[in-house]
Amino acid sequence: MEFDLMARASTWEHSADLARRLEGAGFSGMLMTEGSQVPWASIAVASMAAPTLHFSTGIAVAFPRSPMVSAQVAWELAANTRGRFRLGLGSQVKAHVNRRYASVFDRPAPQMKDYVQAVRACLKAFRREGPLQHDGPYYQLSLLPEQWTPARHDYEDVKLDISAVGPYMARVAGELADGVHVHPMHSMPYIRNRLLPNLAEGAARAGRDAADIDLIVPVLGIAGDSPEERDWGVLRAKTQIGFYGATPNYAFQFDDLGYEGMRDQLRVHLKSGDTDALVALISDEILDHFGLVARWDDMADKLIARYQGTASRLVMYLAEESIRRNPDNLGKWSEIAKAVRAAA
Repeated sequence: MEFDLMARASTWEHSADLARRLEGAGFSGMLMTEGSQVPWASIAVASMAAPTLHFSTGIAVAFPRSPMVSAQVAWELAANTRGRFRLGLGSQVKAHVNRRYASVFDRPAPQMKDYVQAVRACLKAFRREGPLQHDGPYYQLSLLPEQWTPARHDYEDVKLDISAVGPYMARVAGELADGVHVHPMHSMPYIRNRLLPNLAEGAARAGRDAADIDLIVPVLGIAGDSPEERDWGVLRAKTQIGFYGATPNYAFQFDDLGYEGMRDQLRVHLKSGDTDALVALISDEILDHFGLVARWDDMADKLIARYQGTASRLVMYLAEESIRRNPDNLGKWSEIAKAVRAAA
């Protein structure tokens, strides 16, 4: 397994400095998400600062961008990172796509399928494998004069990943994607009993081997040698689980684990703004399903025991905040990174 860190929105200077430190600490890469800022510039400066790290978007929001724009950015980053970039795309939710981005959100899985196929059509044209031609239900592309075609380079096999939670999107990932971004709120029963079977079904439809699809897994990992050292991380993780769990897209995971009705209870507190009550509903038992709490010396073994043979890349969701709170923690995460990457 590779061992990455999820980086938060920040300045270019901070992104470059963090990348240098992670590279020196033995991390595999950085994952940049798209929230309050777009990820492209941060990836560019970080990749120049750390020439061995790998970078991915986890995720970039697809539907507000033309597939051509996404393909062009991915092509440029692949060239300039010398193949150390993966394009991770996600649908976001309807309210954000409609009201924050003023863009079209229809049926997310069919729309994402068409989007991915359109991006691949662009990449194929960039490789000069034929004229640009994609005629899908959402996206139509047919014009790419030579003077507007990006220059070729040595890293043209651009990896394209998508985020998937429900069965339809997981089948799309299995059919078309190089990798799937697993949601931070996941349990191992969800991965085994829902995600992997749907990935396999989608792969079978396309004549692909599901084993060739990378699982990129963000982990709510909370490390510390005392309850006091772990308190902030436990609070952050429980808050995140409560926020995600209050939305319909993720609520079924509570039901699968025997916590029926949890989503409705969480939603009441989310709507009222009562964060304390929201967090109180997430017991330590629930946290153990969706997160991983361990002493520093035990974290690597627990990660390996849970994810070895399933995940291709682990992404530490809270590690950057841990390092910001105590710079000495970088050395501790370094030991974990090296142990996870060395595991057979």
